[in-house]
Parts: sequence; C-alpha cells; structure tokens
Amino acid sequence: MRSSDVLRFARDAAAGYPLRTSLSVLAMAIGVAAVVVLTALGDGARRYVVDQFSALGSNLVIVLPGRSATGGFSPANALTTTPRDLTVDDAFALTRLPSVRRAAPLAAGNSEISANGRLREVVVAGTASTYLDIRSFRMAQGSFLPEGDWSRGAPVAVIGSKIKEEIFGGSPAVGELVRLGDRRLRIVGVLRPVGQGLGMNTDEVVFVPAAVAQSLFNTNTLFRILIEARSRGEIEAVKREVTAVLKARHGGEEDITVITQDAVLATFDRLLRALTAAVAGIAAISLAVAGILVMNVMLVAVTQRTGEIGLLKALGARGATIRNAFMAEAAMLSLVGAFTGYGLGLFGAFVLRRLYPVFPAYPPDWAVIAALGTALTTGLLFGIMPARRAARLDPVQALMKH
Repeated sequence: MRSSDVLRFARDAAAGYPLRTSLSVLAMAIGVAAVVVLTALGDGARRYVVDQFSALGSNLVIVLPGRSATGGFSPANALTTTPRDLTVDDAFALTRLPSVRRAAPLAAGNSEISANGRLREVVVAGTASTYLDIRSFRMAQGSFLPEGDWSRGAPVAVIGSKIKEEIFGGSPAVGELVRLGDRRLRIVGVLRPVGQGLGMNTDEVVFVPAAVAQSLFNTNTLFRILIEARSRGEIEAVKREVTAVLKARHGGEEDITVITQDAVLATFDRLLRALTAAVAGIAAISLAVAGILVMNVMLVAVTQRTGEIGLLKALGARGATIRNAFMAEAAMLSLVGAFTGYGLGLFGAFVLRRLYPVFPAYPPDWAVIAALGTALTTGLLFGIMPARRAARLDPVQALMKH
C-alpha cells in the first residue's frame, strides 16, 4: 500500500465516524488553546511590567528611605521604614556625584484642586525641574517647573492632560490660577498624555516644587529620590556613590535602599517567566488527557474495524502497513486538533488584547511550538498501542468476528 493510500485510508476512517472524530479533535484543541491563552496571559504580564518600568526613564536609580532586610530589591521595599528620612538636601547632595547626570526629589500626597467652579481630588507630586528629563516626559503647553533653589519653591504648578481637560476643557490652562489645598498656584504647563504607569495615572497628577508640596503636607521628608546615571555602565558606580554619601550624611548609618532599573526588571522578569512556565505546565496536562482520549478512540476503532483489517491482511497487506494506517489516523486527529486549538488560542489572546489594550497578551513562540509539538507527540505516543493491536490481528479470526 502506497503512502497516499495509507493517508486516504486514515482520512476515510476518520470521516466515517464524525462524532467520534469531532470529540477527539475538540479535546486536543482545548488543550492547545489552554496553553496558548494562559501563556499569553503570563507573558503579557511580564511584558507589561517590563514596559512600565522601562517607561520610568533610562539609566534610572531610585533611592528609597529605609533599609531592605536583604539589601536587594523586592516589591515589599515600598513599605520600608527608617529612623532618618530623606530630605531635599540629601537629594541635592547627590547631584554633585561624578556618575550622576541629574537627580530629582519626589514628595507625594493627595489634595484637592479647584478652579472654574470645579473641584476634584488629585495626586500631588513635589519635585524639581530635572524630573521632566529623568522621566522623559514631554510638554503639551507651557513649560515644566522652573529651575531654582529646591528648598524654596515658586507658587506654580504643572498639571496632567486629564486634569486640564476636566477643569479647563478646551480653554488654555497656562497662566490660570488654581487652588491646591490651601495654596493658590499659577499653572505654567500641561503635560502631554502619558497614561497609567506603575499604579499611578500621570495624566491626573499635579506637579509642584518640592518645597511647596512639603509645606502643603506639613512635612520635611521625601517619598523617593530619582537619579539618572550618565550611562548604563555607570549605574553600579552611582549605586555605590549614593550609598556612601547618604551613609555619611546620616551619621554613618546605612538606612536607605538603592535600587536600579535593571535589578527591578530582572527580578520581575525572572518571576513572571517562572509563572508563565508553571501555567503552561498546568495547561499541558490537558494535552495528556487529550492524548489518552485519542488512544481510547483508536482502540474502539480497532474493535469496530476488525473485519476490514482482516480483509486487508487477507489481500496481502502487511502488519506494518496496518500499523502505519492507524498511526496516520492518530496523527491526523492530533494535527487537526492542535492547529484548531492554536487558532482558538490566538483568537482568545486577541479578545484579551481588545478588552485590555494596555496588556500585550501575545503567546510566546516557545509556548506555541511546545503546545503543537506536545499535541502531536501525545497523539502519536498514545496511538502506538492501538496501532500495534490492529497490526497483530489474525486475518482469519478477524474475518470470523466480522
């Protein structure tokens, strides 16, 4: 029997039992689709986090108040406490370091902004003129905070695009007076839309000089200090220099945590890659179940077609030919199921991207290849036993049973 005859035999056998064939294909398709969709979710989460941290700026080093227990980065660092707070003077001292291109203090809190008879709650970020370049923001109108003494702040503000739209609509905002808490400030600029980043929508933030924010919130402390290294190769040098300077300024106590953008990205990247692999492994179990279903279907097919097998053997077909025919049918079922599942998985990932446009839910190439390969392998592996059973049937007994 030629290869084309074997394939035709397998095709006709599968088409002869449409319900059985459809269930086998569906089981395999569900398994592959589960792998594709779940790995798209996992890898999408990894890409989203990496993109968010990358959007913070290039060559970024962040100084947090408080000492991490391990000296490294973890998401819990945001909750650290310290006996000595970061100050504007600390931030300014860091600008003199040779490896530092620029630094910016950051104080944060919530307040209410009112103008044009409208009132809304906003996040207030107290910082300096250097913050714009560190974060690579762009202005839509006006200019950012003026340069000057960080310990004295002019009564000015820069607002996000959403605040401008809600309070001023289509009217120009630059030059207008607003009330922020108990302070009257003049708007000097409006940022271009930036969007969501690390849990904070920059389009809804009001930027003021650090001294103004500290006066508004009645505090002398900073939330963070952002630093831009002169180059990627100098990030580690910045980390060492910052630690040494602030340790000296804080009475010899190392009560800060310095994290780098690369460290943050590497930590989350490893974590989310492991999560994606674990999710893919769990989803792959369904492929093994689908393979067992293919085996059961093929065993039933051998029982139903004993007469046909006996007739082929009586006409001179060898056992290897019968085995290849049944293996071809198992491979055909697995292949059709795998590619159907791949299509369903891509559609599911597309739906996720439509529902959540900021979430890049694309299945990684390794997951697609692994899912298709595993589907085909399990189909063939579990098809071996039924194929061997069919090949070993005695032609006389098979015809008698028929």
